[in-house]
Amino acid sequence: MSSFAAGFRALGSGTGIILRSPKLLLLGAIPALISALLLLASLGTLIYFSGDLTSWMTPFADGWADFARKGLRVLLGVALVGAAAVLGSISFIALTLLIGGPFYEHIAEQAEEQLGLDTSDDGAGFARQLGRGVRDSLKLVLVALIGAVVLLVIGFVPVAGQIAGVVLGALFGAWVISLEMVGLVFQRRGLAFGERHRSLREHKAMTLGFGLPAYLLCLVPVLQLVVIPAAVVGGTILAHRVLDARPGAVTPR
Repeated sequence: MSSFAAGFRALGSGTGIILRSPKLLLLGAIPALISALLLLASLGTLIYFSGDLTSWMTPFADGWADFARKGLRVLLGVALVGAAAVLGSISFIALTLLIGGPFYEHIAEQAEEQLGLDTSDDGAGFARQLGRGVRDSLKLVLVALIGAVVLLVIGFVPVAGQIAGVVLGALFGAWVISLEMVGLVFQRRGLAFGERHRSLREHKAMTLGFGLPAYLLCLVPVLQLVVIPAAVVGGTILAHRVLDARPGAVTPR
């Protein structure tokens, strides 16, 4: 529980720093707003065309009884929209960080200076750092997509699948968000995506203590604009705690 609380405090510290710095808050809110509008428009389009999509996906049900055909397609439509919502909520931060990469890098550096944290890097130039960011963001989106497909399959299990889907979706979202938010520090030090995952896995309770409230708060419209920059700062704090606990040095990629 102490490790879980430490992760929660990292998010709380990030929130405090952001709320005391209106300029950083505004800087971090703009990319989040753009991402939210793009994803909401995509989800709205999916919902609008969900009837046509489910009919296209289930031509074998055309000859079924009316209630059975409609029941299957409604269930499929709900599962598709639910999976899309999970994928959107997870990929939202990856998309936001991709759009506002330089802004969030600046926010993270400002937080590190305020907290007296180590700001060293591996000496890579801007182009190489950008390439790392894009590559890691694509990997995270791929992980989110695979997770959404698995959750979609689980959601088809009557009753138990719906409950399990919600719980597992929250845990999965929390883990992915934590992976995303520690990325700025790990990338700057030249640590690969797999290294990021292994480091967080060694501190599961702390990671979930940070990621679970961040994920749930990101589901609340408008509040996302504050949560994302706060989570960037909190993720920076979490990254330093995780890296400081690692024995020995890691060779940069």
